[in-house]
Amino acid sequence: MARDGVSKDGGERPFLPWWAGGLALGGVLLAAVALVKPLGVSTQYVRAVGAACDLAAPGTCAANAYFTAEGVRFGYEEMVVIGLLPGAFLATLLTGRLRRPPPAPAAWTERFGPSAGKRILGAALGGALLLFGARLAGGCTSGHILSGVSQMAVSSLVFGAAAFGTAVLASRALYGTGRAGGGAA
Repeated sequence: MARDGVSKDGGERPFLPWWAGGLALGGVLLAAVALVKPLGVSTQYVRAVGAACDLAAPGTCAANAYFTAEGVRFGYEEMVVIGLLPGAFLATLLTGRLRRPPPAPAAWTERFGPSAGKRILGAALGGALLLFGARLAGGCTSGHILSGVSQMAVSSLVFGAAAFGTAVLASRALYGTGRAGGGAA
């Protein structure tokens, strides 16, 4: 496999085969459950806001039922959140994608153009909506889909089905129902 994640014909190649990534993720989940508790990250954003609020206006969180229920503390989960950006950056370095980022999918370019700024804005808005929905639902995709489904929790199975179904509907709304490569027919 090429170190830069590009195949001989110029197409994108994954850094790891799907099964190796799945085994690695399974190992991380088992370690998390065995050592601490199942993974999840959306609650940590709430706790970070609560901690910042407590610093700016001490006692404010104590009067807020939501912050009281979630708690304002710093633990291993917050370290996971803090490590997400440096970890993603390290992954781009190790896979060579910082030097040569993968091209935008053809369906995206056809619909929205080649602008990297639009892709970043779209990803940020999608992430913000996902985080809002996760907090509204009382859990996030990593908590429900990764940890909950692996424990066969009914609520997580329902959430996973709803999340994937919504992703299919959103993809069809954005890109149409055309050919397999994307784009409207």
